[in-house]
Parts: sequence; structure tokens; C-alpha cells
Amino acid sequence: MIEPANTVRQSNLKTWALDDRPREKMMLKGRAALSDAELLAIIMGSGNREETVVDLAKRILQDVQGNWHELARLNIKDLCKYKGIGEAKAISIITTLEIGKRRASQMALVKPKITGSQTAFEMLHPLMSDLSTEEFYIMFLNQANKVIVIERVSSGGIASTIVDSRVIFSKALENKATSIIAAHNHPSGNLKPSSADKRITQDIKAAGELLHIPLLDHLIITQTEYLSFADEGLL
Repeated sequence: MIEPANTVRQSNLKTWALDDRPREKMMLKGRAALSDAELLAIIMGSGNREETVVDLAKRILQDVQGNWHELARLNIKDLCKYKGIGEAKAISIITTLEIGKRRASQMALVKPKITGSQTAFEMLHPLMSDLSTEEFYIMFLNQANKVIVIERVSSGGIASTIVDSRVIFSKALENKATSIIAAHNHPSGNLKPSSADKRITQDIKAAGELLHIPLLDHLIITQTEYLSFADEGLL
């Protein structure tokens, strides 16, 4: 049966309108039915004179190869280069992605147990994989090697960060930690530890031995991989 042209146009208009209104689509079909572009469109709220909000969202995602981690690397200035994105929208996008990152790394009420470098990496990776500058984190553990808390103790430039052992062990005592795992990222993607990385590792290890709060490992983390000082025999 062939529908009248007018009926077809009305049907297409309804479909187009629903796809261009992701909030309504979520209400009708649920959040799982939304594409990545539609989710981003909801965050942005509106497009520009030439593009619908969904089309703008698609274009932004295309520029980051459809990868949320790559999108999270953009700053306010980067996002404001897109027509229709001002500071308020850029801040909304960045804030939403930061919430997602924190949710992914947040510990359940039952504290997770660290059984090796892989489990430590899985917990630290969401926090550190998309950082554009070097940051240093410490994972504080209890007697059963369960995570008490993970805290950033230093942030720096593109190629280095300054770490103070006194800050680390002050926080360890504050959290009643019995051991720690250190981690920092290499935005360059290079996993090879520098001489400074090795030096600070030995400094932290020595301070931990004095306080009977041993350093169990030090991880270097990139977007996709990690290096474990313990696994490599560098501790």
C-alpha cells in the first residue's frame, strides 16, 4: 500500500522532530536509546543558526573520533571554538565529563582490595588517562590492602610534577593507612621512567620505611597502558 505523499511527509517530520529533540526521546524510549551525540546535545541544550544541537554534537564528536576520553581533554578555549558553544556550555560539558570520571573511579561502600598492579591500574586509569599535564596520585591502603582513599598530591606541567614526601605521609597518617601505592601519568604516552621518576620513587620508599608505611608500587599511566615499578623490579 502506497501512502499519500502528504502522510509520508508528516511521518518523516515526526521522526525528524523526535531525533532532534533528545530530551523527549529519552522520556519516550529511555536513556539507553540515545546516541552519544544525543547525550551531548542534552548537555549543550541548543545549537546555532546553521546547525541543530544534535548536528553540532555530532560534529564535535567527529573531531575527537567519537571518543569521550578525547573530548574530556578539551578545555574551555578548545570548546568555544565551535560556533554555538560559549563559556557556559563549555563549562557544562567539562563538568559533566568530570562527574563521569569521578563516578567511574569512585569506590563502592565495600572497599576494593588491591591484588596487584592490574587492579591498581584499573582504579587509577579513569582518574588519570585523559589528563594533559602530569599529576601525582597516592592510593592509601589499610592492613588488608583495601583502598581507603585515592588523593591527588601534586600537579605540574606537561613533562613533570613536584612531589613532597612530607605531604604524602602526612595524608597517610591522617587516613590511618598502613601502605601506599603511588601513580603519575605521562601525557606523552611514553612509559619509560625518567631519572626523576626513579629518584622520587626511592625518596618515597625511604620515607615509608621510616614510618612503617611501605610503598608497594609506583605506576606510570598513559591513556591505554601502565608500567609498574614493582613488576619491573625497580622498587
